Amino acid sequence: MKTIKRILALALCLVLALSCLTACGGDTKKNEDGNAETGDTEVTGEYLIGLSGPLTGAAAVYGKAVENAANMAIEEINAAGGLNGAKFKLMALDDVHDATKVEANYAKLFESGMHVSLGCVTSNPCLEFCALSEEDNVFFLTPSASNDQVCDGDNAYQMCFADAKQGEVAAKYVNSLGLTEIGIFYKSDDPYSKGIYDNFKKILNKSIKTVEASFMGDATDYTQQVSTLKDCKFIFMPIYYDPAALFMMKAKGTIADDAVFYGCDGFDGIESTEGFDINSIPQQVSMLSHFNSKATDGKAKEFIDNYTAKYGKDTLNQFGASAYDSVYAIFNAMKKAIADGEEITPDISASDLSDILQEVFNNGFTYENGVTGDKIAWDKDGFVNKDAVYYVIKDTTK
Repeated sequence: MKTIKRILALALCLVLALSCLTACGGDTKKNEDGNAETGDTEVTGEYLIGLSGPLTGAAAVYGKAVENAANMAIEEINAAGGLNGAKFKLMALDDVHDATKVEANYAKLFESGMHVSLGCVTSNPCLEFCALSEEDNVFFLTPSASNDQVCDGDNAYQMCFADAKQGEVAAKYVNSLGLTEIGIFYKSDDPYSKGIYDNFKKILNKSIKTVEASFMGDATDYTQQVSTLKDCKFIFMPIYYDPAALFMMKAKGTIADDAVFYGCDGFDGIESTEGFDINSIPQQVSMLSHFNSKATDGKAKEFIDNYTAKYGKDTLNQFGASAYDSVYAIFNAMKKAIADGEEITPDISASDLSDILQEVFNNGFTYENGVTGDKIAWDKDGFVNKDAVYYVIKDTTK
């Protein structure tokens, strides 16, 4: 099936090449950094970046952040001349964090001429996207789908930390605190939560006793779980922000005011949860992150200022920051490939572009000075390598 699709894609590219003017004269020059200078070999057309994400529903704060930040990066790239004159465009479709909607979204994106993709925003839908995109060999760099299996295909890469990495880094941080006991609150039937939990437990020092409480499905009453964890002064919560907010509200008056709630990237955006006042929570709320939404300098501050000026603060989170970096990483990888002698124009097939980008990403490519890291690189398995930080969302002085 993949071979047939590649042959058809090649045939289409040949037809387009004969019918469209795709370049005007002149050799591509390189600047001092070794990258191709835009404007030397001008091309027409545009590159389509595909995305499926929750643009409505409970997880919409993630999807809208990704859509907004990706568009912001694309607008900046296009304003600077695009890639040798060819512009970029984002096509974002709503999957409502529902994996059953991904197949139709993917088909529409592929039929619309998607060159490259940001995959899906959340993990379960992205696992479906993985199988579909691998068949067609469409390169994708997901900003935020953190499940370890997302990167199983050769065409798949992550800008976010994989669940195993989040669990590992979170456990190493807890190991450094000198604690003898911690609480853990997780969702046992959710691949995101259970994946982080499993890897956290593997790395956590065996000398640290754990008191554990879990939930399943759409449970919203956490009375029993709060009771189980009532004596814990540090509670690790690898869950999304909606159940985390409900748990924190239920815990008021039962769990000690000087306790610490510690989550992973699912906590991002919790302060904007409808009906939840984070400042009414007496405990410290913190998370593992690669983006400081309160940065006062550097690339993160520049991103924050530009994003909030365009879209406000309600959807400002690390999912958007990762999407911004993802678009620029793809753009810079394409520039590097051209500088190294590859021919990339808008009539290239998604599969051919995927082969080129895989070669770049797998052979020492580094995206420097990003919003979510200074030197971002990738393993050949598609997992990202960059620094993580302990980020306090709400401290105990507020």
